[in-house]
Parts: sequence; structure tokens; C-alpha cells
Amino acid sequence: MTHSTVAPLSSPKLPPLEYESRGLEPPRERSPHDKFRARSPGPPRSPKRPESTSTGPKPTRDSISSGVSGTADPYGEWVAHVPVPLYEQTGAVNVPVSEHCLEDAQFVHGEEFITMRYTPVTVGPNDFSSKYTLRSHRLRERDPKVAVVLTMYNEPDDLFCKSFIALAKNIAWCCSPDSKYNWGPDGWKDVVIVVVADGREKINQRVLTALGVQGVYVEGLMKTTHDGKDVTMHMFEYTTQVFVDRDLTVRTAKDGLPPVQVIFMLKEKNAKKINSHRWFFNGVCKQLQPEVCMLVDVGTRPSKSSILELYRAFDSNPRIGGACGEIKVDLGYGWRHLLNPLVAAQNFEYKMSNILDKSFESVFGYISVLPGAFSAYRYIAIQNTPLDRYFKGESLHSGVVDITTSNMYLAEDRILCFELISKYKEAWLLKYVKSARADTDTPASLPELISQRRRWLNGSVFATFHAITWWTQIFRSNHSPARKALLVVQMLYNLINLIFSWFNIANFFLSFYFLFEVSGQQGDASSPFGSAQTVVGQLLVQLYVFVLITQFVASLGNRPQGSAILYYSTSGILVIIMAFMIFLGGWAIAQSFRSYQAFLDVSPGTNAALGFFIFFFTDPTFRDVLVSLLATYGLYIISSLLHWDAWHCLTSMIQYLLLLPTYINVFQVFAFCNIHDISWGTKGDNLPSAAVADAKQKQSQPAATGGPIVIKDNPGSSSYGPRMSLLDKDDLEALWHKHHHQLEFNRANPADEEDKPVVDEKTRNEDYFKLYRTRLVLAWLVTNFAIMIVFTSQTIRDAIGASSTKAGPDGKLIPRVNPYLTFLFWSVVVLSSCRFIGSVVYITTWWMEQSADDKAWKWEQQRDQGDQEREGLSQA
Repeated sequence: MTHSTVAPLSSPKLPPLEYESRGLEPPRERSPHDKFRARSPGPPRSPKRPESTSTGPKPTRDSISSGVSGTADPYGEWVAHVPVPLYEQTGAVNVPVSEHCLEDAQFVHGEEFITMRYTPVTVGPNDFSSKYTLRSHRLRERDPKVAVVLTMYNEPDDLFCKSFIALAKNIAWCCSPDSKYNWGPDGWKDVVIVVVADGREKINQRVLTALGVQGVYVEGLMKTTHDGKDVTMHMFEYTTQVFVDRDLTVRTAKDGLPPVQVIFMLKEKNAKKINSHRWFFNGVCKQLQPEVCMLVDVGTRPSKSSILELYRAFDSNPRIGGACGEIKVDLGYGWRHLLNPLVAAQNFEYKMSNILDKSFESVFGYISVLPGAFSAYRYIAIQNTPLDRYFKGESLHSGVVDITTSNMYLAEDRILCFELISKYKEAWLLKYVKSARADTDTPASLPELISQRRRWLNGSVFATFHAITWWTQIFRSNHSPARKALLVVQMLYNLINLIFSWFNIANFFLSFYFLFEVSGQQGDASSPFGSAQTVVGQLLVQLYVFVLITQFVASLGNRPQGSAILYYSTSGILVIIMAFMIFLGGWAIAQSFRSYQAFLDVSPGTNAALGFFIFFFTDPTFRDVLVSLLATYGLYIISSLLHWDAWHCLTSMIQYLLLLPTYINVFQVFAFCNIHDISWGTKGDNLPSAAVADAKQKQSQPAATGGPIVIKDNPGSSSYGPRMSLLDKDDLEALWHKHHHQLEFNRANPADEEDKPVVDEKTRNEDYFKLYRTRLVLAWLVTNFAIMIVFTSQTIRDAIGASSTKAGPDGKLIPRVNPYLTFLFWSVVVLSSCRFIGSVVYITTWWMEQSADDKAWKWEQQRDQGDQEREGLSQA
């Protein structure tokens, strides 16, 4: 399955530089898998250029820099005798790059290497491809396999350089002979990187410095209007051979990095990340027609083989419409970031989400969310309905009318995934690719983490509810009956998870309450706190309730960043409560083992294994607690070992367990109490910068006479002081008439008869959102507290048969585990077992695919070697 091919004997290959020196285009090496490439009809490509009749020399970099540059004809070639240096219709201009951009470069000739093209775009992303032609599209025989979009807002330069050079190293791996499935030395032509910055005023200036060093950006070219139209986006195109590492060190071809085709799109106004994706999908991809579109956020660093691994997933299975790799936490040098318990907890959470959740969902073919920070889609799969639904969130956030839909589109990537697998008359699948990895920066402080989870939780809840509500759309697709049945089962599983997440607060509180109850059922002698068991339990329960109430009060109107001490305090108390829960669970298991030993002592001759089996089914406390712990934390360890990735269990599991109540009682409470907030946290000022804005004549408001009141400068003012402004007689007359008209109006409309202020649309929406928030939070509180009251009130428990005691064979009351706690424990067992089984099936299939790919690769290597040997014999 190698992607490298041997040039035919009739067309011997020349070194790449030889092609450049002759002014020829090297022959494109195609993959054997290209026959599987399903392509949608795109814009017509430039026709093959006829033989040139120009006798002028092809311009070099020196001629361009000296002002003798020509222009590009419709076929993408330079014609020296044409005197017009710009594309006048679009305002595009080719700017020679610095000599330093070509030092140690692999290619020093050719338009894409010696000039950078700037284009002021005056249309929106949907109309981009109809008016503008990308330089990558003009180049003949450039048919990219992969287009990567790198989205940014105001991130610092080290995060940008970290992501960009990681993508460059991925392209180098695609060209490297060390890669089994490489695309040959010219594989860099198959990848285009599109950098989209969300707002000219918001981008970090240090990032522009890094881009300038790479030759992608030149200061002083941007303008806000062209041909009488406002510029919406500034586009820079250049094939760079200079890179800046995360430590701001310059890297070149000497470091093994190939050229990289870059399109830098700097939006004039901040319009959020989803608008950046619209520029990528509807603007760039519509013209380039790539096979695969990859999404990467600044701060995410893909491993060197991630692009190739994701592409192989699409290449090997034409039914794959979307894929994602493993996103892991950036642990820093020497894993020093694990010293922060918040980062460690997120590390464990990310790992188990990939090992259990992503693997489980990949078996069904529907991954509920392909993370926008690192995912890929087949371009023809997401066209039409999926992309239309995906971009619906952009208009919702600019003019909100429906809070449910607006919250749903906080997780627009979940909407895209659902629309993709349920696409009408098609049968696309989603896949998790374990071998494609990327690390990303995670919030290192509690306020930042709370703000992030607010959007994640609200978006996921409403997007999941949307998918479950419209589950019948699965039957409009062309999936097989078996696949549709699997998807329905997965929808049922998601529904059960959604119900349990609604009651998370009550279930967690009752687990804490019942563990105290179970640990003290055997009397003071066996209680962990002796005679103080009841007192300690009551104090901790009341403390838990106090923290929960405090969290609700703090979440209603307080920003986490402004109440950091309060949130850290409540989280610290919840950590202490969780430590007590872990201790009580261990104590209950230890007491059960003591009871088991006593059972063996009174049953002489009983085999230990048989005795354990009998005791397991006769002691409900031992059985329920032990099985629940093994079904969660035991399966965490076992599944991690099966995936050959278990270090997080040693370094991060304890931190995650201690912070688990914070995830439930802090993150979820804050999210639901702020459900009216549908912001992304990247609100920017959309006003143009005064430094580059076109000069406009400033006039005063029209006077009552209908003409403008012009404020004139006083020509006689002193040069030593500020210039004063005076009004002439006409100005004074106009102002008097204006005031007189206003006086007449006031006389006809007394103050007590004026109309009441009208509430604008924005205020009405805010009131509606807050009212919806109030109703939802009240419903959530009532349902959760109802369960808590029912199962903590002894009178109600006795009435419904959920008492903590029951009558024994001799008629005496004996302790028993609360039936609701038993229900919770066994629900955890069932749900965790489903995830574990899915994970095992996935890893087994993955190892089988890897083995089959290795065998196929070795067979093709042997075949190619045999062909070369036969070719040598024939030549001899």
C-alpha cells in the first residue's frame, strides 16, 4: 500500500531543481489509491496553457525586485512583456520576498517561492470562489489531498508556532522515505495550510512577526477598501521554506522541512470561529476541492504522522465521512504540568474519553463529537445539508431568537456529526483513529476551566437532545438495516446517559449519604468514626448542602474570574468530601472482607472459592460496592492496559477522583445557571482601526433646516495653543431654528403624555433567556431535590419499602443496602460494561487492521523489488 511510485522508463525522472532550471513542471506522482478518490464537481480548472509565443525572458527574483516584474496570465504563468504588475480587478499584488526567505531553501525559482501575493477580498466567504482564484488553484496539476485550516483569535506566538511547525513536520513525514505510506518527495504539493485569524485588531502582533519572518505576511499592504468596497478579509499566499519553532528559532530545509503552501486569511472583523470555518469550507475548499479537510486550533500540536494517519483512514475506506484522532493534554517537559491537579485531572479525563468513549462510539460508526481542535472530514461528505446546518449557528449567534437552538449550536461540531451520519440517501460513517495523536493546552486555573465547561456542557446537553429527538432521520440514510439498528441502540444508550446526567447532583449526594449509612450499620464497634459516626456524618452532609447552595448563589451572576477565591474554596471542600467517600468505600469493602472471614470461620470445611461465591451473593453490601468499584476504576485500568496506554492511571487517577465532585457540583451548576449566556468568550470590537482606516469627512448632525452644520477652523487662532472652532452667523441661526422646532414639539407633547419607553428586541431576548434559565434551573432543582428528600427521609423510605433495615429469618431487623443505591451501583456496572466491551472490540479491530496493513505493505515492497530486479535484467 505504498504511496510512492516508480517513474516509467519512457519518462525518466529528473532532479527537482533540474525541472525548475528548465522552467518545467515536475511530473506528479500519484498514489495507487487515487482511483478510490470520489470527487464532487467543483469550479472549472484553468485549461492547459498553449505554447507561449512570448519571446521575453521568464522573470527572476532579481528582475521582480528591480521593478521589471510581469503579471500572471489566466494559466498561472508569468509573461515578462506585460506591463501591468497587478490584478487590477481583484487588487491582488505580488510582492518579492526577502532574500533571507530563500537562504538554505530547496527551491529558489518559481513564482510561489520568490513572491508573496496579497489580495484584499471584498466579498463574503460564500462568494469568494466566484470572484477570486487562489494561487494554489492556478498552478497546474496541483490537486491537493488535504487542506488544513488553522484557526486563531488572539493566541500568543509560541502557541501559533507550536501548531504551525507541527503541521510542517507532518508534511515532511508525508514526503519522507522513512514513512511506509509516503507520497514521494513532492508530497508537499498535496497539502495546503490555511491560517484564518479572527479579526485584524484582535490578532496578536507577535504572530504577525512570526508570519513575516516566514515570508507569509508583509506589513503595510493591507487596506480597508478596494474599488469603493469594504475589505472583508486580507489574504496572503506564499509557499514558505522558512519556519519558526515554538522557542522562536528559525528552521529551514536544513532541518528536514519541505516547502509548505500557506494561505493566510486575516479577517477584517471578529466574527467568531464558525465564520473562520465558513471561509475555509465555502471559500477555499470550494475552489481547491481537496479530498480531506482537517481542522486544527492554534495551540494543538499534531504528532508527526497525524495527517498521514487520518488521510489513510479515508483512503482505505471510502465510506468514512469524518475521523478524529486522540487529543491529549500537553504535559510539558518532564510532565511538569502534572504538578497542577487541574491539568492532571483533565489528562485522565481526556485519556479515558479516548480509550472508552471514542472507541465505543467508533464501533457503532457514529462518534457524537469530532473535536474541532483536531478532526478531519471528507469534503464531498459534508457538502450541502451537513454544512448548511453547521453554519446555521453563525446567524443564530448574531441575532438570537431561540435559546434551545442557540445553546445547541454552542456544540456545532456535534450537529455536523449527526447530520453527516444521517445524511439523506447516503451512508457515511465516523471513525476514531488511535494512531493519530495531538496534544493541546488545557486551562490551568479553575475559573478558566469553569468558563470552558459552561459552553461544553450546555452545548453537549442540547445537541444530544437534538440528536435523540430527531433519531428517525437515521432511516432516511442509505445505511444497511444492521447499521441502522446499531445506531438506534446507540441513541438509546445516549438517552440513558442524558437522563443520568440530569440527576447527577442527586445521585452523587445520595451515594455520599448512603456510604455513611452503610459504614455505620454494624454498630459503633465497626464504624470508622466509632461513637461519633452519626455526628460526623451529619456535619459532612450539612456541609455538602451548604456548599451546594453556595454554588448556586455564586453561579447566578458572578464570573468565575471575579469570584476565584469562592470557587477555589468550594472546590477544596468538595475535595475533602470526596476523600471521605473514597475512605468510606474502602472501609465498607474491608468490613465486608472481615465478615467473609467470619463466615469461613463458622463454616468449617468450606472451600475458600466456594465460600467467596456464596458470600458474594448473600452479602449485598459487599456485592454492590465491590462490583461498582470494579466496573468503574477496575475497567479504567484494564482498558488502559489493553490500549497499551496506562501511565495516566498512575499519574492522574487520584487527582481526577478527588476533583470528581467539582465536575458535578461546580461545573454543571454553573453551566445550567448560565444557560442564558450563549457567548463564546471571544467578543471583539468590530470597529475599523484608525491606523489603517480610510480618511472620512466628519460632519455634524443635520440641523432643522436640513443642511449640515460644519464646524470651521478659526484661521486666526494662535499657533501656540490649540486651534479653536467658531460658529458663523448661519450656523447660529441654524442652531436656533433647531431648538425652536424642538420647543414647538415639546409644547405639543407634554411630558406626562409622552409614550412610554419601548423595550427593544435585544432586551426582550435577554428577558426571555433569563426566564428560560430560571424555569430550567427550578425544574432541575425540584427533580433532584425531590429524589434527595425521598431517600434521606426515614418516614418516606419506610412507606415506599426503601428502608435501611429489613426483617431477618428470626424476625429481627438487620441492615441492608438502600435499594436506590443498589440501582445506582448496578446502573454504573451496565453502562461501564457497554463502554468496556466497545473499547475491546475497537482495539481488537484496530490491531487486526494494523497487521493487515503491514502485511500488504511488505508484499508491495517485495513486488516493487522484484519489478526492479526484472527491469535490471531486461536492461542488461
